[in-house]
Amino acid sequence: MTTPTPTPDSTLTQTPALPPRPWRGLMVATALPLRDDLSVDFDAYAEHVARLVADGCDGVVPNGSLGEYQTLTDDERARVVRVAVEAAGDGARVMPGVSAYGSAEARRWADQAAEEGCGSVLLLPPNAYRADEEAVRAHFAEVAAAGLPVVAYNNPYDTRTDLTPALLARMHADGHVVAVKEFSGDVRRAYELAELVPELDLLVGADDVLLELALAGAVGWIAGYPNALPGACATLYRAALDHDLDLALPLYKALHPLLRWDSRTEFVQAIKLSMDLAGRHGGPTRPPRSPLAADQAAAVRAATEKALAEGLD
Repeated sequence: MTTPTPTPDSTLTQTPALPPRPWRGLMVATALPLRDDLSVDFDAYAEHVARLVADGCDGVVPNGSLGEYQTLTDDERARVVRVAVEAAGDGARVMPGVSAYGSAEARRWADQAAEEGCGSVLLLPPNAYRADEEAVRAHFAEVAAAGLPVVAYNNPYDTRTDLTPALLARMHADGHVVAVKEFSGDVRRAYELAELVPELDLLVGADDVLLELALAGAVGWIAGYPNALPGACATLYRAALDHDLDLALPLYKALHPLLRWDSRTEFVQAIKLSMDLAGRHGGPTRPPRSPLAADQAAAVRAATEKALAEGLD
């Protein structure tokens, strides 16, 4: 069918088309800067998002675990998305986390993301209990009905629900997911996914398996440590996707003492501390997350200062 040519008047009001797959690329799961009184510093957040894009990151993922979404009020959570879209300069660059205890609530956050012009959303399975396959598929179906592409977030450690390659293949066949943020740490899954559902995009979900999953065919990285070291992480990401091991491997080794914090319970506190050391305001975390223990803080500080001294910022 031939697409009609827009008239001059309709062109003025036409909404720009989204990129074909806006969830691909280096998408930073943004930490949320807080003030000492634990209120959200929205001005600092807007500046942070804009700097990440300027420093070579492809987009941002607000209201994920690094954004401490579980501790936000509804008004705060909605405002975070609006600020991210405005600061990024393009809603397609923004993939809000829409995870919630109930499917209806997750759908409401997906509806809000669509209203704000976001390019995709990131969704955990039901995370209040170990859901069976029927419940998982129904949950994703409800959120997909909002009309935005859904990236599944597989984190079997925190949700106790494992989005196995076979289950993801069925969810993709349902038409309800376009990609998976793979956080299991099992790099063997990349090859099984490629066999079972090659059309499903694999996104690196844990910083400390970036190189392994990039070599196995990942087409994106939903990343934590670029919050603190965006330039070095962007260089690493692109070298990894190009399979340029002469550049990627030494850089990966140099950054790995920090990247592995992304797979630890204290990852939010660690990344925020590194941000503060790098001159990118992270600030404290809201309870129940407590400050790092002294030995943990010392380890993060030493690794961050070493990276910065080596020009990895």
